[in-house]
This record gives sequence, structure tokens and C-alpha cells, in this order.
Amino acid sequence: MIERKQLKDRTQVTFVLPADDPDGPVSVVGDFNQWNPAAHPLQPQGDGTRTAKVTLPARTSHAFRYLAAGDYWFNDEHADSHDGTNSRIHI
Repeated sequence: MIERKQLKDRTQVTFVLPADDPDGPVSVVGDFNQWNPAAHPLQPQGDGTRTAKVTLPARTSHAFRYLAAGDYWFNDEHADSHDGTNSRIHI
């Protein structure tokens, strides 16, 4: 799931996954963090989910994917669109 919170000229995007699916650590990686898995690891929350927050400029579009343990890459089914390989979010 992807949540958005509108700020003045930016949008705070929260990437949300279940706490245990998939197992192990997961990061959101994309063109907004130079595809760096260490930049935005998802953190456990009290409600049984794990999340990572990213603030992005207004009127932009970004490619992203999730990277889980074991070099397991996957897309977000709730993304705004997909470009073949990546999920996309439109701000």
C-alpha cells in the first residue's frame, strides 16, 4: 500500500507492507534514492505493518521496487502504474 500526505510543495509518501510478507528485511529502492537499499529500509510498526517514508517534490514521477532478503525484488501492486520492470508513483 502507498499512503500520501500533501505538504506545501512536496508529498510525503509512506510505503507500507505487512510485517512478515515477505520474511526478513525489506527496503524500498528507486530513482529517488539512487537505487540504494540502505537508504530506506522498512521499519516495523505497532499495527502489524512495516513502513518507510520518503518526501518527494510535487509534480514528479518516480520508478521504484522493493528489495527483500535473498536478493528478492518485487513490485507494489498498489503503485500508480508499472513500466514493465518497475512500479511507478506519480506525485
